[in-house]
Amino acid sequence: MTSRREGVDMTTESKKQPIIIRTEWGLTIAGKRITLYDVMDYVKAQYPPKFIADILNLTEEQINAALTYIEANRAEVEAEYQIVLEEAKELQQYWREQNRELIEKIAKMPPPPGKEAAWEKLQAQKAKLKAKLDSQA
Repeated sequence: MTSRREGVDMTTESKKQPIIIRTEWGLTIAGKRITLYDVMDYVKAQYPPKFIADILNLTEEQINAALTYIEANRAEVEAEYQIVLEEAKELQQYWREQNRELIEKIAKMPPPPGKEAAWEKLQAQKAKLKAKLDSQA
């Protein structure tokens, strides 16, 4: 699979180097450890391109190339993105199981001395969020 598609210029103007390349992490922005799947997280959340570029420390040229590539190859990128999300979910579940006892131990710990009021407020907010999420399920 190539990083350049027909009709989509994914190269820098000055050196004609590819901006979108395929690495062991998948479709990646050249010279960065940022994948198009990282960009997709923000695209799906409807963040504006400038904000995505700022968050990921990308140039205007890099974000434009990423967004152009995503749009021109939507089906391919979406399919790979779904695989990445599923793998992330599986890894999260694996580590949650590996650390279940530690997580339970931490959850049972009392609040740090002098932080009881903040602890109670945090617990109330967590309960409210859990109830909201449960009602949406």
